[in-house]
Amino acid sequence: MPHQHTNQLINETSPYLLQHAHNPVNWYPWGDEALQKAKAENKPILVSIGYAACHWCHVMERESFEDEGTAQIMNAHFINIKIDREERPDLDHIYMDAVQAMTGSGGWPLNVFLTPDCKPFYGGTYFPPV
Repeated sequence: MPHQHTNQLINETSPYLLQHAHNPVNWYPWGDEALQKAKAENKPILVSIGYAACHWCHVMERESFEDEGTAQIMNAHFINIKIDREERPDLDHIYMDAVQAMTGSGGWPLNVFLTPDCKPFYGGTYFPPV
């Protein structure tokens, strides 16, 4: 049976990223394409960082990222980037430090909102569907 949605993660090798390749969220991997798109469209970036064995990452995918209404809001207002923390511990560390500085706590899934030039302005862990 064909999938209803396919996003930019379909070409990734990470099992965690591939797990999100058919979400209705228009996910991009971290890279020039997504970062340049954010600048060109002057849209904030929503970075979601997780890993394959993370229970709450799977819950958030099921409850939020597979939800059509939530995906519509995310796709309309953000450039959405999904990161596997096991592939990019450098980015995980940078954005975990930022969220901990902003909120006093952190964890996974780690969700960080960035300006189009990648400056974090808000973040948290699990966010329920809208």
